[in-house]
Amino acid sequence: MSYRELKFTVDAHTAEELGDALIELGALSISVEDAQADTPEEAPLYGEPGMTPTLEAWNESIVQALFDDALWQKYPQHTEAILAELIQNGLAVDVYTENILADQNWVELTQSQFEPISITERMWVVPSWHSKPEGLPKGAICLAVDPGLAFGTGSHPTTKLCLQWLEKLSDNRQLLNTSVLDYGCGSGILAIAAKKLGAANVVGIDIDPQAIVAGQQNAEQNSVDVAFTLPDHSQADQTFQIVVANILANPLQVLSPAICSFLKLGSRLALSGILERQANDVIATYAPWIKLTVADHSDGWVLLVGQR
Repeated sequence: MSYRELKFTVDAHTAEELGDALIELGALSISVEDAQADTPEEAPLYGEPGMTPTLEAWNESIVQALFDDALWQKYPQHTEAILAELIQNGLAVDVYTENILADQNWVELTQSQFEPISITERMWVVPSWHSKPEGLPKGAICLAVDPGLAFGTGSHPTTKLCLQWLEKLSDNRQLLNTSVLDYGCGSGILAIAAKKLGAANVVGIDIDPQAIVAGQQNAEQNSVDVAFTLPDHSQADQTFQIVVANILANPLQVLSPAICSFLKLGSRLALSGILERQANDVIATYAPWIKLTVADHSDGWVLLVGQR
């Protein structure tokens, strides 16, 4: 099956409405990207559930719509018909491109977009279909974690911040033979890294059953023993020497009593998924249990750490 791709360059206030209109006109999928992506003018957008961004698109956005090309085989003037419908709905677009995308092996195409990721000099995330990078230092750790339905492939700054923090603990022999909880584990990448870095007892907790499945599969792929589980009342009295939670600021604040219940005297806590502007609010929320400070930052995100 081949696809007809229409790309429209519009302002931020038109992008969402245009995408909705194209879906109504038969588009199979819609994506929106920054027209200045990969240039010095690129403008990152940050948001999270429960938080409405001031602007929900880029100043200049590219709206991509994919259609079944069979429609054009039947009606060669179908593009003109779509443009006429958009104009009728008050969405006149002056700048657009049109291409035909031939059918191809979409699995291979998707896999080609995920290369090995360097977390530190000695820690890499390597998808299962890739071989290990050459020239790795002695003792290098490769995490075999594939992109999937559960969050956490190592590419996001918040995941990198947590992985780098775990490696620093390992370098200082503060991770060896410890108990570690990965709260909101997603793909399980942090739990798996902790185990590979020397932790003894590692547990991953998530409310999403798909995350538990993904974590178990990734642990098996990495030949490590990590217990992935849904939240359970039987965990109420369980504590860990190290707790890491890479979620988002809002849920981290809501879940603060639950997360801190896993801490004991001397336990270390690391929180990520927090924008720089949200750091003080999160620190204040956790103050009754633990004093947190900004330990690291990357691309507008921060890592908060503390010891009880």
